[in-house]
Amino acid sequence: MSLSAPSHTTVFAIDTLDAQVDGLHGTIERLSRELDQLKQRDASVNGMLDRLDEEQRLAARLQRDFLPKKMPQTGAVNFHTLFRPVGYVSGDLYDVMRLDESHVGFYVADAVGHGMPAALLTMFMKNALVTKEVGDGSYRLLEPGQTIARLNASLCDQHLSHATFATAAYGTIDTRTLEMSYATGGHPCPVLLRGGELLDLKSEGALLGIFPDETFRSCQFQLQHGDRVFCYTDGIEVAFSDKNVADTEQWRTELVQRGKMTTGEILQSISDHLDSAGGSLLPKDDLTIVAFEIP
Repeated sequence: MSLSAPSHTTVFAIDTLDAQVDGLHGTIERLSRELDQLKQRDASVNGMLDRLDEEQRLAARLQRDFLPKKMPQTGAVNFHTLFRPVGYVSGDLYDVMRLDESHVGFYVADAVGHGMPAALLTMFMKNALVTKEVGDGSYRLLEPGQTIARLNASLCDQHLSHATFATAAYGTIDTRTLEMSYATGGHPCPVLLRGGELLDLKSEGALLGIFPDETFRSCQFQLQHGDRVFCYTDGIEVAFSDKNVADTEQWRTELVQRGKMTTGEILQSISDHLDSAGGSLLPKDDLTIVAFEIP
């Protein structure tokens, strides 16, 4: 049986199929190269994220190194603290320091926003906080209003963005007389828990870093044995709110309800509430409390 030569139609179909196969191979090679490039980019992005995560963890450790390692032991005043950042680092900062043999100073600061920019601002504030004047072999403790005024002037001198500001509360306690002197700059006033009743320690002062010549008034209050004072950032007002907005009353109710607890137990209870309500990994806002009691 004789075989006939392929027709022109058959040859054309084979050539077309070969061309399609070659084109498909080219497409596969191009897609393969693009896939390799995407894998390289993905590895690069993951590496950058890993480095960023490590840098944030380092920043968090450094920020905590700026916090007091232990509270001053005065005998007349016992301090307790709660510090819970919303992320790796916090826009809150606090300190408790012995000023001299009979005075203890404390402050709580809150920079606008969260994260690294706010944390950097709190670091500047810590270095800019001046509590005493020293010279000629002597020293003079500054009134809290003077300390806040100098801190405000230092922030204004930096000519920061108009959207960058902070709040702070600073106070001193004379451990001999139990007189407390304090001042605030745009910050929530301290509250006093005395005999099951919660009292506001009134103070007024403008936000820090906006008005360079602002003055701040020092307020005095006579403490008694059994008193407990809580200085806090506004994160506590959000912590007991059903929404991500401040509730200035609910947290006060919660505090009074815990009035029979020790001060340390109150702060632990607040921390436990935050864990159960929103989870320690999803806090609503930076939260800091400096509390002290007069035994």
